[in-house]
Amino acid sequence: MTSSRWVLLLRGINLGPRNRIAMPRLRELLAGQGFVDVQTYLQSGNVVLSSDLGPAELEAAGQELIAAELGLDIPVVARSAEELAAVVAGNPLGDVVDNPKRYQVTFLRSELAESRIQELAALAQGGERLVGRGRELYAWHPDGVARSKLSTKLAGASLGVPATSRNWTTVTTLAEMAAAG
Repeated sequence: MTSSRWVLLLRGINLGPRNRIAMPRLRELLAGQGFVDVQTYLQSGNVVLSSDLGPAELEAAGQELIAAELGLDIPVVARSAEELAAVVAGNPLGDVVDNPKRYQVTFLRSELAESRIQELAALAQGGERLVGRGRELYAWHPDGVARSKLSTKLAGASLGVPATSRNWTTVTTLAEMAAAG
């Protein structure tokens, strides 16, 4: 079986004093489990690697490895290089967004009901927009995320599925890294 390129997105690490994981240690742990071409981007839990495993197996393996070796319960969401390329190509708010740092994609382990997406969209204020497509929520926060009720809800654990958000700059960089491997 041929290895595929994957992106693993870890939720809520290295944000303040809790859930600290050094990226060199994370790369070492993943390589030690047989993952190939392991790379990290930034300090916020973005990993690009090659593996024969499927997405559910990768998510479980990553979460179990971090729990066993580092004692942390960290949700992991996986996307293939092709899936991440489709997220970038299918950008529904490209004609609205003018600052990639204020544009976020929330990666969900499974799709939300349309009614739930509408509940979230109702929290948008001051030009914010939310578009759900499959297992991704695209959110534009023109005034930033600091006081955004929508951003707070997307970052919380109340979505009902494991999820994690990345800004557009990180999403496009990870897509490029995954495609290059």
